[in-house]
Amino acid sequence: MRRDHFTLSAEHLDGQSDDEPTLVVSYSGPPGTLTARLEAETGTPPSGDDVDASFRLLPDDDGADGAGVFGMSRRLTGDFVLEANANAEDIFALVDAAREADETAYRIRLERPGAEPLVLDMEALLVYDDGGSLLRQQSLIPSGVEL
Repeated sequence: MRRDHFTLSAEHLDGQSDDEPTLVVSYSGPPGTLTARLEAETGTPPSGDDVDASFRLLPDDDGADGAGVFGMSRRLTGDFVLEANANAEDIFALVDAAREADETAYRIRLERPGAEPLVLDMEALLVYDDGGSLLRQQSLIPSGVEL
């Protein structure tokens, strides 16, 4: 799966909806490929407790100012699930909206061809600069979690 098989958008960021802030990841690659990767370890789709989400800013000198890479990996093994190009403004708006919500949580909705969307309830979203350093102020880190 390639990054260009994915598009990202953020929804429910204004606080007017009862829905949690949501990062929508739409997959347009070969049908079944994302589902096979999601179900590879257990035969069933993961829950939000099974995966970690992160966002890494790209260097400004690439001409991609404000751009980055969103990624998901397996929590226990670190195995790659997906990577997608993302706009930093969308990620930061999602983080802000999640902080303003009562539970500091958000959702990831994975839209796949030929399958029902997979919705993951998430609490953490780690944001890194282009050098790999954690940006704590821009990240969602649940209380009680030490990094």
